[in-house]
Amino acid sequence: MSFSTSSYSHLSDNTLVQQYKVCADKQLIGELYKRYAHLVLGMCIHYFKDKDVAKDTVIQIFEKLFIELKKREVENFKGWLTFVVRNHCISELRKIQTQLNRDQEYHYEVKLQSVETDKDLVEAEAQKIEKLEKALETLNPFQKKCIEMFYLKNMSYIQIVEMTGYSVNEVKSYIQNGKRNLKMILTELR
Repeated sequence: MSFSTSSYSHLSDNTLVQQYKVCADKQLIGELYKRYAHLVLGMCIHYFKDKDVAKDTVIQIFEKLFIELKKREVENFKGWLTFVVRNHCISELRKIQTQLNRDQEYHYEVKLQSVETDKDLVEAEAQKIEKLEKALETLNPFQKKCIEMFYLKNMSYIQIVEMTGYSVNEVKSYIQNGKRNLKMILTELR
């Protein structure tokens, strides 16, 4: 049975629903859409507080009607439709909230891992510094003094010569030999 679009307007909601169950003519749902899209849109705006999201949701809901009306016995279409809209919107809001919660948990875990990694890095650096200090103590006093002045106090060769009274060649030698000795000691401490 086929109806022309103009003949749908005089049919009741229940007749439209019953005829849709028989012939699955999507134009029957189109007539229901014309009658109730504004109501559904208003409800969706109320739930989502966003007109664009609400418009998309109206389309989703009416697409859902193609399936649901074939399965359900609907006596009061408008009442049933408001029930469907409410449940659909609440379901979508729960999905959004669940996704937000997952995102927050993920970001919290990432931050927590970052903090743990930072703690590990700080601890590793502290251990390196402790090993370096121990290794420095094992150097002869001339090498230790030149290494500390050059690397830890950022002094130049000339400044070290002026402070210690060593020659430039002695300073270079103490730094070079001290660096090599430190490397060997640190390798043994691993």
